[in-house]
Amino acid sequence: MPELVVLTEQLLAPVPGGTGRYTRELLAAMVAYAPPGWTVAGVTATHRDLRPAVVPNVAGPRALPLPRRGLTALWERGVHFWPGGDAVHAPTPLAPPARKRGRSLVVTVHDTVPFTHPETLTRRGASWHQSAIRRAAERANAIVVPTAAVAEELARYASGPATVAVVPHGVPEVFCKPMDPNEAALRAGRLRLPETYVLAVGTLEPRKGLDLLVQAMAQQHAPELPLVVVGPRGWGQVDLFELAAEYNFPAKRLHVLGRIDDEDLSAVLRRASVLAVPSRAEGFGLPVLEAMAVGTPVVHTDVPALVEVAGGTGLIVPRGDADALANALRNVVSETVATAERVAQGQLRAAAFTWEHAATELWRLHVRFFDRANAR
Repeated sequence: MPELVVLTEQLLAPVPGGTGRYTRELLAAMVAYAPPGWTVAGVTATHRDLRPAVVPNVAGPRALPLPRRGLTALWERGVHFWPGGDAVHAPTPLAPPARKRGRSLVVTVHDTVPFTHPETLTRRGASWHQSAIRRAAERANAIVVPTAAVAEELARYASGPATVAVVPHGVPEVFCKPMDPNEAALRAGRLRLPETYVLAVGTLEPRKGLDLLVQAMAQQHAPELPLVVVGPRGWGQVDLFELAAEYNFPAKRLHVLGRIDDEDLSAVLRRASVLAVPSRAEGFGLPVLEAMAVGTPVVHTDVPALVEVAGGTGLIVPRGDADALANALRNVVSETVATAERVAQGQLRAAAFTWEHAATELWRLHVRFFDRANAR
């Protein structure tokens, strides 16, 4: 009975971020839609507590006999240490340096930010990701990317013999089903949410453009609403309250919630007047899709992947233009008829993005390359 091993190390990272959410959602879907005869297991490096990497109905997680740093260094140096299984899926570029004879390897590359915007990462992080992505392009059976925009950039920066497949993310179930109004009100009260607000969702780090959003919200022509920011603190010392003081945005209008679970995020998204996505670079933009699914209007930058995901249902502003961002936010709030039309179009578009489709497409890749590797 063949086994698919999914590397779930990102679930144990200090800041799992969007790739952590992708790993958990994908793994659950891979189990649900596994072909007959296949089993699925999670594998991590050695950690004291593996509970954050537990996913229902998935075997494991099994811990490899190396800590994360050791495992990363081993694979970085090209050591052929196979994590087990007949097929391996790496939901991030942390992956074996090459496939094993008779086995298959598929790696997800979420974006090309390490190549296109290395200044938005740490120097070490950008260098490591560049090397890992190039290695996967040369030695994996396939690379999975979430958008055609990433596929195009990947061909420019890290081309290789690996098959490149565009497989978009799905919308988690909690954002697809209606939320009970009483539950939504209880969650809003516990989180001390304002009645209406502009919302931003993402790890607090330079490439998310939150400095630009604070600057935009401080403009006189911006909507006079509170700004709510959801997401864990990342690298780069992005301090929103310092930015608010710098741009003369009233601190009382800034609400920083930090990391919250998907149920709370669903409530926060549904209550927002608009989701602002001022990113400088993205590979997909899952909050855009989640906002579309719950019926919240979106304003996003002209990052190609965001434009691709939104499909014309959001207002687009140039990257780095605080005035344009302020204007777009005001227009969404004030032009209710046009906004309602975009929201309806967004919900229809979001319905086409499912984890069932993502899992089915990935299984096709894994089975195809596993069969090919074992053909006699």
